[in-house]
Amino acid sequence: MKFHLNLLRAVNRAIYTIFEDEKYADKVLERILKSNNLWGARDRAFIAENTYDMVRYWRLIRAVAELETHELNETNLYTLFGTWQVLKGVSLPKWEEFKNVDEKKVAHNYKILKTQRKILYSFPDWLDDLGYEELGKQWNKEVEALNETAPVVIRVNNLKSNKADLAKSLSEKGIQTEVVQGCKDALILKQRQNLFITPEFKEGLFEVQDASSQLVAEFLKIEPGMRIVDACAGAGGKTLHIASITQNKGRIISLDTEQWKLDETKKRARRAGVSNLEIRLIEGSKTMKKLHDTADRLLLDVPCSGLGVIKRNPDAKWKLSLEFINRLKVMQAEIIQDYSKIVKVGGKMVYATCSILPSENQGQVETFLKNNPNYKLEEEKIVLPSESGFDGFYMARIIRES
Repeated sequence: MKFHLNLLRAVNRAIYTIFEDEKYADKVLERILKSNNLWGARDRAFIAENTYDMVRYWRLIRAVAELETHELNETNLYTLFGTWQVLKGVSLPKWEEFKNVDEKKVAHNYKILKTQRKILYSFPDWLDDLGYEELGKQWNKEVEALNETAPVVIRVNNLKSNKADLAKSLSEKGIQTEVVQGCKDALILKQRQNLFITPEFKEGLFEVQDASSQLVAEFLKIEPGMRIVDACAGAGGKTLHIASITQNKGRIISLDTEQWKLDETKKRARRAGVSNLEIRLIEGSKTMKKLHDTADRLLLDVPCSGLGVIKRNPDAKWKLSLEFINRLKVMQAEIIQDYSKIVKVGGKMVYATCSILPSENQGQVETFLKNNPNYKLEEEKIVLPSESGFDGFYMARIIRES
């Protein structure tokens, strides 16, 4: 492999900003990739892939390089980059920047350290302990799957196109896709490419959405004409999928506590050609009370640890804390208890997370059902990254009987 110093500097800058300034990896990369118009597609891919891989394996790289407690100065950043390349089996050029990388020492240290799961797959002690405590031996498979690169999956917008037409249109532009078994609106990219510059994206023919995430709207068992409330809508990914399924018939109410997220939903809905959507900011309990007993379907895609989407957001494992997850669990219990009143008798709600921890999933649903005997579990689905190859998700469909 031929290295270019300006690309290495870009990776080092990204790593420094992510870990020292505690910025989100996707935003850091977006800014860095925009900073140089002369970089071609291969240069950009080199920067993005190496940054994400180093974030993924950060603990392993630092341990092997024996730089776990050292500051991230320029010298150490080059040493860490070089160590990662050696771990990948790449021969380093005889550069001054790599003077502290001893390939034999790297191989020796790796041989010793790879026997420890938390170091090999680079998880903080507390998170590795929590995962194993909740999932047992299954955790061994999940840590491996969560360190794989996330595939790029898109969801066809059935208001404007269909899967066959979209695949053909993208193929004509050199973007090859294939269908995803068990996910009727999904196409997976055979090769990572920038989709946001395509006319198809600008015209709202598709959204980028993981295959597991696409299962949630389908799991609601929606029929056109229904009144549907998406109560934790965020930036609207699942809201838009619901609209696509309803074919703009019926009514969708999209709620969130953050106005900027709802503004993003509005913008995306316009592009997608959605006309049956009403957006409301949650300003307090009054907003929710007005909706009590009104929804045929209710989606509660609650705030969660996001442990199921670590492959997509690898820096999250360094930003999460046990205290934060415990606070989220309290919030999840409050949301399912308070918001469940929105669904009318005979209606159904789906409680969903992008976590793989039973305490955020089955545990929350079991507690809710025990406290609310007038609700009954109809079906639940657990999607594990190790089994699906996609993000980890949980969903439970609950019917309100009285």
